[in-house]
Amino acid sequence: MKIQSKLLFAVTLFMTAAFGALHAQSENVTTEFGVKGGFNMSNLYDDSNDPDDNNVLYGFNAGVYATLPISDFIAIQPELLFTTKGAELKYNNAFAEGDAKFKLNYIELPLLVRVNVTKNFNIQAGGYASYLVSSKVTGSGDFDFEEDIDTDDLNKFDAGIAAGVGVDFSPISIGVRYNYGLTKVGKERNDGLGGTYTFPDAKNSNLTVYLSYKLN
Repeated sequence: MKIQSKLLFAVTLFMTAAFGALHAQSENVTTEFGVKGGFNMSNLYDDSNDPDDNNVLYGFNAGVYATLPISDFIAIQPELLFTTKGAELKYNNAFAEGDAKFKLNYIELPLLVRVNVTKNFNIQAGGYASYLVSSKVTGSGDFDFEEDIDTDDLNKFDAGIAAGVGVDFSPISIGVRYNYGLTKVGKERNDGLGGTYTFPDAKNSNLTVYLSYKLN
């Protein structure tokens, strides 16, 4: 079982237990505005390989959100976040030992449908769109380096699907969400021989555990 699946399973079990311990009160969704932040576990994957335990890069996200009811228990939840993604490569061979981190920083706009199973427990599903604001590659070990990457050399737009669960302890909520990218990080380029290639030929994968605080 991959690390993302393990963490998602563990947090879901925790939230289910927390949900069972809470009294099921009114299921009504209310209008909310707040701030949120979280811990990211990101990776890159390609069409031939799903995200796995290897090359996970740890980061964060932070921003604001709103919950806009459309029925007694369903709401639209837009968010505006700064989030980090990318991957880490560790190497250890006869010539060198260390790691290299490929870091991507995005402004991200998730748009989710939130369903309150009870007043305290919710599930979320939808999509996201992101704009790349900066990127860099850093290395440590036998070779230390840090170099900014021109965002014009990468695909500035990312989009994908998102799903998660949350538990509300008003005004604080905790939750877990997984974003599965559908857009390649790299741009398609001419290879000079009449063909094309894409580098990096990979898409974003990101699991986040978040904490939010309702302001109204």
